[in-house]
Amino acid sequence: MTPDAVARHFTRSDGTYLFARWRRPVVPVVFGAGAGSLPAFKGAFAAVCALAGHPMAETDAELGANVMIFVVRDWAELRDLPGLDRLVVGLRDLLERLEAAGANQYRVFRFEADGAIRAAVVLLRMDAHLAAMPADVLALAQAVQTILLWSDTAFDGGSPLAQVAGQVILRPDVGALIRAGYDPVLPPMTREPAHALRLAARVGAVQ
Repeated sequence: MTPDAVARHFTRSDGTYLFARWRRPVVPVVFGAGAGSLPAFKGAFAAVCALAGHPMAETDAELGANVMIFVVRDWAELRDLPGLDRLVVGLRDLLERLEAAGANQYRVFRFEADGAIRAAVVLLRMDAHLAAMPADVLALAQAVQTILLWSDTAFDGGSPLAQVAGQVILRPDVGALIRAGYDPVLPPMTREPAHALRLAARVGAVQ
């Protein structure tokens, strides 16, 4: 990946560069999914964390869980969910925007004092498209899009996943970028565009 290609993954639609990764171990929990889907989500996050060289844990000492995934059939189901408005500021306005846009997913991040990712809330509306996806594929897509703070346009041109010989896998370039992003030499958060040059150098080394 060229530095420009790397930079596009973390350059937001307003033109600003913003990279952030997790520092604390990732602890995912899923609400609203069938029991058969839970192992798929746990397995997907375990695989992506292993790729990044980043730990998972059974509990977060401060938060309990720090990746909270809510699966619903309709956005209206989230309006009166107890406590969700404390996790997602402006929840009602957000749900109205998601309904108007016909969106089927949304991610909200919270941050440490130094800008590293502290927690993530993933909202999934199981429309026909998401419902048609195997649970392990849906889970992998969410784990990949939660392990780093990607640009809001990072995957507008295509999924971070690819199909090879009938199997859905993480795209190698995205996998290399995740591994590079967790290099301990690099900062957990930065707004400096030159960071993309350092990432690109590491992507070339790990591919």
